[in-house]
Amino acid sequence: MTSPPSAQTGLSPARVRLALLALALGGFGIGCTEFVAMGLLPNIAHDLLPALFAVSVEQANAQAGLLVTAYAAGVVVGAPTIAAVAARWPRKIVLICLLGIIILGTVASAVLPTFGLVVVARFCSALPHGAYFGIAALVAASMMGPGKRGKGIALVFAGLTVANVVGVPAITFIGQSTNWRVAYLVVAGVFVLALIAIALTVPSQPGNPSATMKQELTVFRSPQVWLTAAIGAIGFGGFFCVYTFVSPIVTSVTGLSASVVPLALVSVGIGMTIGNLLGGWFADRNLKRSILGFYGALVVILAALALVAANPVGLFIGLLLVGVAASAISPLIQTRLMDVAGDSQTIGAALNHSALNAGNALGPILGGLAITAGFGYLAPIWIGVVLTLLGIGIAITSFSVERRTRRRVATAVAAQATVSELV
Repeated sequence: MTSPPSAQTGLSPARVRLALLALALGGFGIGCTEFVAMGLLPNIAHDLLPALFAVSVEQANAQAGLLVTAYAAGVVVGAPTIAAVAARWPRKIVLICLLGIIILGTVASAVLPTFGLVVVARFCSALPHGAYFGIAALVAASMMGPGKRGKGIALVFAGLTVANVVGVPAITFIGQSTNWRVAYLVVAGVFVLALIAIALTVPSQPGNPSATMKQELTVFRSPQVWLTAAIGAIGFGGFFCVYTFVSPIVTSVTGLSASVVPLALVSVGIGMTIGNLLGGWFADRNLKRSILGFYGALVVILAALALVAANPVGLFIGLLLVGVAASAISPLIQTRLMDVAGDSQTIGAALNHSALNAGNALGPILGGLAITAGFGYLAPIWIGVVLTLLGIGIAITSFSVERRTRRRVATAVAAQATVSELV
């Protein structure tokens, strides 16, 4: 017996599930392409920077970290720009076009011969990242209908989380066993499957005909939007400062073989899966306290990781807990941005990816500079502690400014009411 179609969308439950899985597959691919470089940095450095690698392995790894920075920079630039420009366009067409761009950029990353060209390819392949998640979330919410929107959106974003548990470690293993270029071709194959799945299962949906780029960009007039983005960019940079250099930490600090790196990434991915669920739960209860609480936990965990990283058990537990605390912050920042974005909800959602990937750009740069300067592979962890503390400071500032603004508004309203009564 077939299930009746949804009253809101006219789609059968089976069609909705297939469409959501297709959207999640795109998120899975994005998670793989964003994070697989972390486990393959030494391989990439050896292949693309052989002269530097022969002189200093540390400097070559630090230089290869620019690939992570380039991808993050592409997300920062592309998320708000594409979200604002494409808000009026049919959503399914936009999703297919975005995946097409990612496929071209990922294939180019795999075949281009020089480090500089690969950096450019990583930047270009990252441009659709934030817009894809923003538009996919809107499509999922529309298909699920009122009362079930959060469930649909969570499934789309689960693709990114699952990628860190399954996809990134598996593709890292493939890259280590064969060649890092093969790993990126595998990622491109995932995106091809996602594009086909979306074309076959996702229903056509119109864009927002009343949206304009000017209207969407008014979100940047809000100081709270900038402060909230800074909370994510600076504070989350502490996580990426560590995650980028997981591979050399495992091999050079803990003294384990390169074959253990995928297992370390699994540990981070499991933590991120748990943290994502926790962050969503806490966001619905006390958003501000949760932001401060998880950032505070991340500071303590990072400091502890720096002290125990030489011990294999300590390393794996530390990476797991870092994943929990850091990933919990993502939905919290997302919710905060939606709260302060006003009517520009689409671009507000996309800005979450810009903010967190600004941290993804900042962390590898600072960590790489510390390694190049000769401070060793533990230095990025301590830099992560500093960045996370700065994120806490910005959060406290944002909340304080918001409280003072509300008090001034309340005082002004009360004064106006008093004047009206006297008149």
